[in-house]
Formats: sequence, structure tokens, C-alpha cells
Amino acid sequence: MRIAFLTAPEGVEEIELTEPWEAVQKAGWNPQLVSTGPGRVRAYHHLDEAGSFPVDHILAGDTSDAFDALVLPGGLAGPDALRLDERAVGFTRSFFETGKPVAAICHAPWLLVEADVVRGRTLTSWPSLATDIRNAGGTWVDEPLRVCQAAPSTLVTSRKPDDLDAFCAALVEQFGSVDGHGRT
Repeated sequence: MRIAFLTAPEGVEEIELTEPWEAVQKAGWNPQLVSTGPGRVRAYHHLDEAGSFPVDHILAGDTSDAFDALVLPGGLAGPDALRLDERAVGFTRSFFETGKPVAAICHAPWLLVEADVVRGRTLTSWPSLATDIRNAGGTWVDEPLRVCQAAPSTLVTSRKPDDLDAFCAALVEQFGSVDGHGRT
């Protein structure tokens, strides 16, 4: 199974990229780093620079066709930049349109709000996104993990790095239940 990890060229929270990536690899799947720019993605630990990671795929009007599921790592600057990029917004929306599972942590649900895919869904995030999620028609909860199976696709969300164990376990479980076409 090919799993897209969508990040901006800069500003992803490193641990929110690396721990889900490792969970996907341990499940025997193929993680792919997808970004809006070429080269390497610069990660952060809070506001301090951390590692960098090579981009596997550059967005250019892509849809979910080449992937079975999507992971949206958090961080403050990265998700904010992605929600301003129509390629990233459209790419994210296409996973919901095709019924493929999505997992988002921390500030990553900003992109879900912009893609207009939270209406009628219950999710969690970093607390400062609660109003944005509610204004977009979603229900925000302050829980370490929320799995929402409202049609057309499963959405796994968590609040912060402290929730990564639950987040990784849930995304592996939910992604593992997809059929050969990426649908749950």
C-alpha cells in the first residue's frame, strides 16, 4: 500500500512526520513524502530547526489516484502554508471524494477545513483550531484520538505529539482495513 505524507517544504513537526512514517513502514507499507516543492522538507521541533527529509513526489494538480491513504503531519507553519496552496487543498479533498482514509494530527486539520471536508464530522486537533473546525461545520472534541467514520472516508485525528502512540496505532488499524482501491 502506498501512503502519501503531505507536507509543505518547511514547517512540519519532525516527530509528527517520523513516528507515523515508521508505523507505516512497520506495517509493511510504502510511505511517500509528498510536498509542494522539490528537494528536501525542513522539519522542526516546536520552533527549532530539526532534520530534513527528501521529497519523493511534488504536487502538480495530483489527485489521490496513486495513493491508498493520506497522512497529514502537524506543525504550525507547514499546515498553514499548505492551506494556502490549491494543489495541496485539491489533493487532500480528492482522498475524501474517493473514500480513502486520512489521518491528521495537531495543526494539520487546518488543511481539512480549507478543503471543506470537516462538515458533519467529529475530530480533534491542537486546541487553537477548535473554532475553525466548528465554523467549517465540524464538531471539535478535546480527546487524544478521534476516529470518525462518517461517509465517504475514515478520518483519524489527534491533538499533539503526546498523542502519537494512539494516533499511529489507529492509523495503522484504519488504513489496514482498506480494500484494494483504498476504500474502507
